[in-house]
Amino acid sequence: MINVQDLIIKKRNGQELTREEIQFLVDGISNDTIPDYQLAAWLMAVYFKGMNAAEIRHLSLAMAYSGEVVDLSKVEGITVDKHSTGGVGDKTTMVIVPLVAAAGIPIAKMSGRGLGHTGGTIDKFESIPGFQVNLPHDRFVEQLNRVRAAVISQSGNLVPADKRLYAIRDVTGTVESIPLIASSIMSKKLASGARGIVLDVKVGSGAFMKNREKALELARDMVNIGKGANRQIVAVLSDMSQPLGYMVGNNLEVREAIATLQGEGPSDLEEISIVLAAHMLVLGGKHADLNQAADEIRRLLKSGRGLDKFKEIVEAQGGRLDYDIPAYGMPRSRFKTALRVTRSGYVTELNAEEVGRAAMLAGAGREKLGDQVDHTAGVKLIKKCGDYVENGDAIAMIYGSNEARIEEARIRLAQAYQFGNQPPQPVPLLIDTIK
Repeated sequence: MINVQDLIIKKRNGQELTREEIQFLVDGISNDTIPDYQLAAWLMAVYFKGMNAAEIRHLSLAMAYSGEVVDLSKVEGITVDKHSTGGVGDKTTMVIVPLVAAAGIPIAKMSGRGLGHTGGTIDKFESIPGFQVNLPHDRFVEQLNRVRAAVISQSGNLVPADKRLYAIRDVTGTVESIPLIASSIMSKKLASGARGIVLDVKVGSGAFMKNREKALELARDMVNIGKGANRQIVAVLSDMSQPLGYMVGNNLEVREAIATLQGEGPSDLEEISIVLAAHMLVLGGKHADLNQAADEIRRLLKSGRGLDKFKEIVEAQGGRLDYDIPAYGMPRSRFKTALRVTRSGYVTELNAEEVGRAAMLAGAGREKLGDQVDHTAGVKLIKKCGDYVENGDAIAMIYGSNEARIEEARIRLAQAYQFGNQPPQPVPLLIDTIK
């Protein structure tokens, strides 16, 4: 008979847990038969002793099937999905989803809301007037077959074991455990039902993983989990030392994503979107060669077919946008203020986490679950790393509905910038690929 105390001791001593023992733990997490204090002890043992590849895979699969599992068997073609480990200004989903769908590959995107300095994809789509993120399963599948794409919020019963485990990790100082991060992310991806998964693993100040070595470890663990679950999977490591693009905040990011689909977006956002979308075409069986897949994505972007598909997705989910007027008909912020510099020189650092914190203070994010988001709030960056500024130049704009919060955000945003007399060495956006 399996005993929780024995499993705590076993892991404390660095021993491997069997699939049956991990299933016992996950069952106890799901049905509340294992108390929080014992789970906390087990989590701390994992934090210090780690888990091997087999244990991480067993934990991910057990959690994936601890609740609802999305059935995409009635979707025509190989369904694909994409996950980012979280960043600042990361609106790639809004660019990638329509491009991949325009290529004919069904992309079933289940996303979450933002918390802390990182934004949430669902918050961004909800900033589009009328956009519905809660679709019944049959309508979700019907839209995937008809439009080839749908973006919805995660079901409340998706991976319930992970919800409880994460809440305990949050209060026991074990959030940073890579085996626990990998199993948390991948359990949700496996339960979401897609056969092909592209992971965008962020590295840098605005990412959960601040250094390349830890990011590589996380990427390898997640790829191994996916392969062990018979999924086609690839992980791309990308830089998040400064925000992606120039807009940070919900409807600001929607506007930048649309501009990118119109061929007028920032080069870094376009570059990473093309690479991630190309990997999805390969996993979806459209191309065997990544370069050919990237060429098709570029053609879809330049021809406007990606923008047409974005409009189709928005309309299918009840959204209303006017693409012929400024801000596309989305609400504008009540207030705005500029951040100005008091010296001349080059921007040598733009700390992505500090930018995200500033946007959150302005109202664009949540400090805790349940906080209301101001969809009009955020930060528009005017100067980024390598740019030269003159004394008195505006280097960013802060938007929102509360003047006091905007001023707090302006003060915080000033801390994100560092200046020098020489331009910094450029940092590559794309760092590595794990298959």
